[in-house]
Amino acid sequence: MDTTIETTFTLNGERVTRRIPVRQNLVDFLREEMGLTGTHVGCEHGVCGACTVRVDSKIVRGCLMLAVQAESRKVETIEGASESGELAELQDAFHKRNALQCGFCTPGMLLTAQDLITQNPHATREQIRWHISGNYCRCTGYQAIVDAVETVLTARRSRA
Repeated sequence: MDTTIETTFTLNGERVTRRIPVRQNLVDFLREEMGLTGTHVGCEHGVCGACTVRVDSKIVRGCLMLAVQAESRKVETIEGASESGELAELQDAFHKRNALQCGFCTPGMLLTAQDLITQNPHATREQIRWHISGNYCRCTGYQAIVDAVETVLTARRSRA
């Protein structure tokens, strides 16, 4: 019995067709099959946020989504978002505010922060904290991350 399904979707702007095991989660497919290791595997229960990716422009936990569920959808990883330049300002702020530390949470944190910036360009510090609360960071204590996101929001508001 064949336990794979041919699946076609857009990955970081490129069409991908693969036979994918029906029980393989998206994060494992991205890392093992596609070599996109920026998306990390942490808790494997959808709690830590290390596996955050975007599917149809919404952040999702890659460990909770089966890869075959990506059929006909648009999947973006940290690699795709970084290469497009969309995260450049946020990445710079993370660097300048020392919000990187070990870096394990950083890819998921960046995608989550970018999601907030897109959804709520007038977010307060409390709203920033709430939005990133599903992404665990053991190193920074979150203060530097909140500072970095606030820096980007403030800069964008002053330019508008």
